[in-house]
Amino acid sequence: MSWRVALLILVGAGVIIAVAMADPVAQDPLYHLFADQRALANIPNFLNVMSNLPFLVVGILGWIVIMRSPEVILPGTKPSWMIFFTGVALTAFGSGYFHLNPNNDTLVWDRLPMTVSFMSLVSIIIAEYFSPALGRKTLPALLLAGIASVVYWAFTESLGHGDLRPYALVQFLPMLLIPLIILLYPTRSDLGRYVWWMIGFYVAAKVFEQLDGAIYVGGHMLSGHTLKHLAASLAPLSLVYGLLQRRKHGFPR
Repeated sequence: MSWRVALLILVGAGVIIAVAMADPVAQDPLYHLFADQRALANIPNFLNVMSNLPFLVVGILGWIVIMRSPEVILPGTKPSWMIFFTGVALTAFGSGYFHLNPNNDTLVWDRLPMTVSFMSLVSIIIAEYFSPALGRKTLPALLLAGIASVVYWAFTESLGHGDLRPYALVQFLPMLLIPLIILLYPTRSDLGRYVWWMIGFYVAAKVFEQLDGAIYVGGHMLSGHTLKHLAASLAPLSLVYGLLQRRKHGFPR
């Protein structure tokens, strides 16, 4: 085992142990109180609902690129890519449904497709930076872990003592390990720069989310949460652009 692999395992195991030792974290009910609650055309929370449409567009664009130009992906990784873009597309419906009536029950359908995208992305990164065979083998387990984290959270919430720890782990551990993998293996994939863009848009989305009310109250037409959706949709679009560059310039050998 190389020191790089050992470091990745050590970091991952350390985060998992730290999360397991932390106290359970229930969903904050205030999370559902978004700043912009304006309705339009009989659609409640109109902008927070409709700002999810870019996810559908990006997901479809991803499907088109993969189907029309299969040479831009590694052999055997098509399931991971298709599931990734399917999760992105379904986020438009899941998040849109949640924002029509924000509560814990509808939040499940918001989080499920996002989790599918997160986990399939991890499989893609493993394929790109280690081997397509390893990425393909880990995909089922990653998807199961992601879906289970959302189901576990919803189940514990129904019992009155919600626990977000597994879901938080599924969402944020990849955002820690993926940059580390790119830094440790900078020459193994030409998609690295576009993954950095993806991470940047993801971080921007989280910042907008935290500034939801401040941005809206500041007199802007859009709330922070609406901007979150728009920034987050640019994250997977970064990978679509990276694949288009592969089609233009050829797959690196």
